[in-house]
Amino acid sequence: MKLWFAAILAVFAVLAVIAQLTAKDWRTADRSSAGLAPDPAVTREAVVQIYAARAINWRGWFAVHTWIAAKQAGADHYDTYQVIGYRLARTGTAVVTETDIPDRLWFGARPILIDDLRGKKAEAAIPRIIAAAKAYPYAQAYRIWPGPNSNTFISFIIRHVPELTVELPPHAIGKDWGPGGILWGASETGTGYQANLLGILGISVGRDVGLEVNILGLNFGIDILHPALKLPFLGRLGMMDKPSEP
Repeated sequence: MKLWFAAILAVFAVLAVIAQLTAKDWRTADRSSAGLAPDPAVTREAVVQIYAARAINWRGWFAVHTWIAAKQAGADHYDTYQVIGYRLARTGTAVVTETDIPDRLWFGARPILIDDLRGKKAEAAIPRIIAAAKAYPYAQAYRIWPGPNSNTFISFIIRHVPELTVELPPHAIGKDWGPGGILWGASETGTGYQANLLGILGISVGRDVGLEVNILGLNFGIDILHPALKLPFLGRLGMMDKPSEP
């Protein structure tokens, strides 16, 4: 076991050095739209979308940053919901809710769409998303690894909004952080079970999640319903995760 831990830490160290050598300037990074969200000027129905993009600089070798974008029915704009670590010292909370471009590149990293609700289902989800964002218990805390962080926030919202039946990708480090560091009970989608300690050791099993094991915050697993391997650093290899309809 000690050998495994040492090997994992060595990989982290090597990738961190490489990433520092290839680091980008966040101040000049591309923050334009990826063209994935429907135009609110022509799409009148309610929309809820969850995005994931590689984290900035060295963090991107290990993990993704996730966020939610929502548009009320008839609205001409999107509101975004996410946790941003550096905002904590500036504003006293890491939770950021603002009107914004929904599918911005995350400091040069192109996002992928991992969930998309429209119409009545999105209308039902939006007030629950707003309530869950306000109730998030770690607004005054932020830790890149193992959490709580931006992925802890989105996982918390998914768990409290039944219309959101998607699971976060395996390299969304922090998604397994629970109250007091202990997560025990239903999985993200509510169709399985999960046990996790401090976000660094745990297991998830169920219909949508398949089998997923967390070791030091690195997730390994297999999805049978939507055939794919789940790997740290790489994410899903195989079919995209498609939430099951109720």
